[in-house]
Parts: sequence; structure tokens; C-alpha cells
Amino acid sequence: MNRVAHQRATGGRPRPLGAALLVAAAWAFPAQAGEAPLWEFGLGAGAVVFEDYRGSNTTHAYPLPVPYVVYNGKFLKADRDGVRGTLFNQDWLDINLSFNVTTPVRNDRERSGMPNLQSTVELGPSFDLHLFRSENRRVKLDLRMPLRAATTVESSPHIIGWTFSPRFNVDLKDPFGVPGWNLGLLAGPLFADRRYHAYFYSVAPQFATATRPEFQAAGGYAGTQTLAALSKRYPKFWVGAYMRYDTLAGAAFIDSPLVQRKSYWTGGFGFAWMIRKSTQTVELPD
Repeated sequence: MNRVAHQRATGGRPRPLGAALLVAAAWAFPAQAGEAPLWEFGLGAGAVVFEDYRGSNTTHAYPLPVPYVVYNGKFLKADRDGVRGTLFNQDWLDINLSFNVTTPVRNDRERSGMPNLQSTVELGPSFDLHLFRSENRRVKLDLRMPLRAATTVESSPHIIGWTFSPRFNVDLKDPFGVPGWNLGLLAGPLFADRRYHAYFYSVAPQFATATRPEFQAAGGYAGTQTLAALSKRYPKFWVGAYMRYDTLAGAAFIDSPLVQRKSYWTGGFGFAWMIRKSTQTVELPD
């Protein structure tokens, strides 16, 4: 189904805060080796700044609650890598369930007169190759390759396509000789099929104007993302922050009139107080 067939009025104002909450939770989780509680829960506050969609000229800052949730089950885990189920585990390869969300899109100036876009949920397997572990386990290098199907979040959900985002991930424990801190660096290209790009970047004939010509997005390369996240877990609370750089240069949809910026920065920060943790402990692998 292309965007022309899918687009329609949503019948209400989009609510970006709920999706932003999930975005914050995705980078708020810590990951440490050794003995740890089966689960931990905390709650705090933070803020994120991001575009309405990749390439949008409209930026919003949202204050939001930050949930701190860690679950170290044998098959289901929730940590700094997100919520996932372990399907296959070896010393050199993990196959996990991978999850991502996008926020609703408001009618900014470029999309004036066009229907709002619903938030989307992306779910699928991630093939994670462990490329390097230092002897002291303070440096880890992985190649993560999530392949996800994207579905709109609404009363009658629609599958809007597939995404593939291979990226190199480096985790540094005690970076710069400062104990207790964790630094994560992630970078890689993004790819998606025609339907996914069309959902965000196509302009149907009925929405074309003199300054917004009709456009049909193609599938393929969608630019590159680079992210750095820094966090520290104290006995009673957690603090963290991240910065992300997006470049859309060479993307299959770069000529869409809805793309107003080809590169930009986004970021966020948060803290959370520890509320409860389980008395049962488990051993976490390095």
C-alpha cells in the first residue's frame, strides 16, 4: 500500500509525548557484567529534542518522565540495548528481537494541509555479531543488524514497510580513566523499502502545491546516523545523556520537498531514582 492510499486525516491531535517516553527509555537502560538483580525499577525526569521526522525543519523539545527498567531474564531482557528476546546465543553471535518507535508527525509548515502521520512501531530480529572484546572487558565492539517491519499505531494498524539499519556499536567502560561511567558509540547507514519512505516523504497529487510538487519516494539508502551516549549508575540513582547526528546526503528520498534539512543534531538527558529491585540475582555475561 503506498502513501497515497494510506494517508488520511487522523481525527485528532497527535500525542508525541507517549512515543518520546519510549525513545527516552531506549537509551536510559544500563548494561553491566557480573552479578545483578533479576529486575530493577526507577523513575525520574528528562528532556529530548528531535525533529518531527528525519529531514524536517521543525524541532520540538519535550520534557518527559524517564522510566528506568532493567530485566535480566534468560530469554527476555530489558537493558541499554532496548527490550528484546534472545532467540539464539553464541560467543560470536546473538539473534535478538529488536524494537523501535517513531513519534507522530505534526502538520508543520512543509506538511501544511497534509494529514498527520501516526506513530509507528518497528519489530523484527537483530543479528548481532561480537567482533571484539578486550581482555579486561572494558572495550566491546559489535556489528548489529536489525531488520524490522514497521506498523502504524492506531485503531486499524497498517504495515508501512521494512527497515534495515546495520551499525557498529562500541561500548567503553570507565572511559578516559573515569570509573563508573559508560560510553556508547554507534554509527551506521539506514535502509528502508519504498512503502516506508513513501509514508514520510511522498507527496500525493491532491496535496501538491506550487511550492510542494508531487513526489514519489523510492526505497533504498536513507542516510547515516551516529550516536554517543554517556551514563553512570550511582547506588541510588542513574544519570545519562546522548547526542545523535543524522545526515541524509544521498538518501533515496533526498529530493522530496518535505526534506528541508540534510543534516542535523538531536539529543537528550535524564536522571532516575531507584525505587525497587528484586532480591533474586542473576549472573550477567560480559
